[in-house]
Amino acid sequence: MLRVSKLTDYATVVMTTLAQADEAVVSALAVAQRAQLEPPTVAKLLKLLAHAGLVNSQRGAGGGYRLARAAREITVADIVEAIEGPFGMTECSVHDGLCGYEHHCGVRSNWRRISAAIGEALRGVTLADMTSPPAPRAIIPVRIALS
Repeated sequence: MLRVSKLTDYATVVMTTLAQADEAVVSALAVAQRAQLEPPTVAKLLKLLAHAGLVNSQRGAGGGYRLARAAREITVADIVEAIEGPFGMTECSVHDGLCGYEHHCGVRSNWRRISAAIGEALRGVTLADMTSPPAPRAIIPVRIALS
């Protein structure tokens, strides 16, 4: 099963919480309370997100965090990469020279193609998109022939 880590999932929750704060500076504790996550986890995530340039921190009384840029300018790919590093389905789809078989591997180019498609999908969804429910999809009836 393909899935992002819990930490990455929580990072999207933290980021949507900040996006919903409408550019206000929010303390780490307030983010944790609003997101219903443990404060140490939120503090760790905010540090990683700040290091990646996705959030800005403000010290002192009234300090806290806010998005570094508009929610519509931050993609899910940005968040995933801030927590997990460069995106790739396999090690060889991200970095060259990690596998002795890469020069004669028949599947490496396809893993790179798959990684690129998933990366493109992640770049196609913004933080602003994540703050609102998706539009309902049309239901397509399926006919099953029984013999």
